[in-house]
Amino acid sequence: MNKIGFIGLGVMGAPMAGHLSKSGFQVSVFNRTYEKSSKWTSQYKGTVCDSLSELGSSSEFIILCVRNDQDVKNIINGKQGIIDSLKPGTVIIDHTTTSADLPKKMNELLSGIGCFYIDAPISGGQLGAESGTLSIMAGGDKKAFDASKKILTSYSKFFKYMGSSGSGQLTKMVNQICIAGLIQALAEGINFSAKVGLNTADVMDVITKGAAQSWQMENRWQTMVDDKYDFGFAVDLMRKDLDIVLKQAKEINMELEITHLVNNYYKEIQELGGGSWDTSSLLKRLKKE
Repeated sequence: MNKIGFIGLGVMGAPMAGHLSKSGFQVSVFNRTYEKSSKWTSQYKGTVCDSLSELGSSSEFIILCVRNDQDVKNIINGKQGIIDSLKPGTVIIDHTTTSADLPKKMNELLSGIGCFYIDAPISGGQLGAESGTLSIMAGGDKKAFDASKKILTSYSKFFKYMGSSGSGQLTKMVNQICIAGLIQALAEGINFSAKVGLNTADVMDVITKGAAQSWQMENRWQTMVDDKYDFGFAVDLMRKDLDIVLKQAKEINMELEITHLVNNYYKEIQELGGGSWDTSSLLKRLKKE
């Protein structure tokens, strides 16, 4: 089986790397917080690398699941990055949600040394990572993507090649635009249900069977009603993603009115101290009104 290096063992990365290990791949991991690497190897079969260069030199495929553009830049061509340790033909699969410009720059940089960069953001959240049911949208070299399919299968229920470098990130932007509006609508619906005296559980039981049904509704209405948000996809990360979307929209002179509005609502959640709360916490700001 292929030798895979996995960088970034957060709430998404750790279970994804775990699925690879369970699938029989030879997995080496690196996390800037060593404790997370140690915890991972106590749960799954694999090895911990002490440096990025050690991981780079020993891997045929390298998977990134980190926070933002700058993290990716630091990992690949920072002072202690992996670029000088890569073997020709190495494929980097980047699951980080970034700008659409970053993949183009990384692809150009890596192709110059005979390596490949696939921008492959993911959707499905912590639950999808844990259950191995993520959806993956990818951009970059088609042959490198095809060679990566057996890896992506380990932790996804669906993946699709979207086009040249940056296409995966542009697709993820569409995903975040749609999610932002859905969560706000769900929050308003739940709040309205309570205000008019309906049994929200009964309401959800009915409308999840109709046209209003969504992943967010199915998986978040109960925790929203229970006021539980200490899990899932953090508000801080959603704001980062929506800022990327809005910047991209500005570049093409396009208005995203609902996305802009919801991004400001998430800012209010941050001001309430909820930066680490799940994105479904939009209900919080309605309850305080």
